[in-house]
Amino acid sequence: MSYTLSATTYLKVFFHAAKHPHKPVNGVLLGKKSDGEVIIEDAVPLLHHWTSLSPMMEIGLDLVGQYADSVGLQLVGYYQASDRLDDTSLVPVGEKIAGKIKEGFSDAVAFVIDGDKLGTDGVALIPYTSLSTSSSWRPFSGNPAPFSQGSSFRLASDDLPRRAVALVRDEHRHQKFGDFDDHLEDVSIGMSLVEK
Repeated sequence: MSYTLSATTYLKVFFHAAKHPHKPVNGVLLGKKSDGEVIIEDAVPLLHHWTSLSPMMEIGLDLVGQYADSVGLQLVGYYQASDRLDDTSLVPVGEKIAGKIKEGFSDAVAFVIDGDKLGTDGVALIPYTSLSTSSSWRPFSGNPAPFSQGSSFRLASDDLPRRAVALVRDEHRHQKFGDFDDHLEDVSIGMSLVEK
C-alpha cells in the first residue's frame, strides 16, 4: 500500500503543530483508496487542549465522520504532535483512535510530527502502521525510508516542507489557523485557512 499526502493535508498538519508548539495536538486524515494507493486529501485538526479521549474528542470525531461521508471521503488516518520536540512516540490515545479508524478503513495510517524537523526542509512526519492481526502501532521501517525516492509514503509536491516553513515564517499563516478546540472557544474561528 502506498500513501500520498496532498498539499492541503501537509500544510494543515504543519500549521496545527506550529500554532501550538508547546502543546500536544491531534487530528484526523480524510481520503480515499484507489488502485492500491491511499490518497490523503485533507486533514481535520481536532484538539490542543483536551487531547485525551474526552467528550470533545468524541464529538469532534463524530462530526468529522459525518463531514467525510458528505464529501465522499473516508477517515483514513490520525496525526499527533507531542508537547516535547524529542517525543515521536504514538501515545496510547493515538493508538486507540488510529485503531478505531482502522476498524472502518483497514489501510489506516497514523503520523507523528517530528518536532526536530518541523522548521527544516525535511518532511516532519513519521508514519506509524499496524499489522492487520495486531492492535499495536509501530513506526514504518521499510525501505526506502518514508518520503524518500521510491518510498510508499510521499507528498504530492516535494517542496511542501520548504513551502510550509515559508508560510509560517513570512506570512504567519499558522496564526490564522484554527482547530476544533479553537472553534469551540470562538465560533468565528474557521479550520480551512490554508491556501487563501
